[in-house]
Amino acid sequence: MANLQTTYLGLKLKNPIIVSSSGLTSNVESIKKLADNGAAAVVLKSLFEEQILQEAGSLSVHSDYPEAEDYLKAYVTSNNVEKYLELIAQAKKAVDIPVIASINCVSALNWISFAAKIQEAGADALEINVFVLPTDSRKKAEEYEEVYFTLAEKLKKVITIPFSFKLSDHFTNPLRIIEQLWYRNVKGVVLFNRFFAPDIDIEKMKVISAEVFSKPADIRDSLRWVAIASQKVPKIDISASTGVHDGEAVVKLLLAGATSVQVCSTLYKNGHAYVKTLVDFLSAWMDKKGLKTIDDFKGKMNYGQIGDPEVYERSQFMKYYSNYE
Repeated sequence: MANLQTTYLGLKLKNPIIVSSSGLTSNVESIKKLADNGAAAVVLKSLFEEQILQEAGSLSVHSDYPEAEDYLKAYVTSNNVEKYLELIAQAKKAVDIPVIASINCVSALNWISFAAKIQEAGADALEINVFVLPTDSRKKAEEYEEVYFTLAEKLKKVITIPFSFKLSDHFTNPLRIIEQLWYRNVKGVVLFNRFFAPDIDIEKMKVISAEVFSKPADIRDSLRWVAIASQKVPKIDISASTGVHDGEAVVKLLLAGATSVQVCSTLYKNGHAYVKTLVDFLSAWMDKKGLKTIDDFKGKMNYGQIGDPEVYERSQFMKYYSNYE
């Protein structure tokens, strides 16, 4: 029987399947169901900087006393953080799998102390979910990238648990970002994140949220960059995310070089028990191929291992599709 054990961020996992940050990981009861069905680790629902600041700001609007504004912001921040720390502690008591905390932030200034508290609460690792939208035409790309690097440097001074960065696929050069994070002692990256995307309701003339859940076809960018990054920056752990809807997708991303695979949308569609379906598929596929461990095939189809690495490059588009009319 295949041995599905692997390691991510230095954490020993019974298999490579992690449930990503979402409402599924926002309460202990759901986390227990995921663990019972075979999840190797969970990333807790993110603590959102934007949400806390927005809530604090809306409360301060209703105050007639300027000196109350700082108090209200401090109260809202503390209240949200304390609830999150409690979730970490409760989850650690309830399950025997790694519990990875998550911070969704837009700055590198106010969140370092929260990271230290998260470590104290017992989190096994921390996932940093940060995206700064480049809306200022006067800023150079390096200035936006520096937010990530500054945050990484500050984090390693205050926490000893491993941490990863969940990245966007919008970078001009994702490999540079990944490599620079590795140089700053970041143990892993998650490729890729799904952010809020706007849409327009043409009847109500209103900006609304686009589709929240991923689709199976969304695996394409993740697959490409996991395959390239695992060869170009081989020492950093890569957790593949977005578009992972079935067992085949799990196998593909491991072949591309992922250390672990994060799932979310498919569990909303198919339920907590679908984690077991994914694990069983991976085990059966390995048995069929005569593979004993994950390392026997991880990265065997990445950019450096296949005979023609150009198949992962965009320039091949015309070659494969020029005959379609």
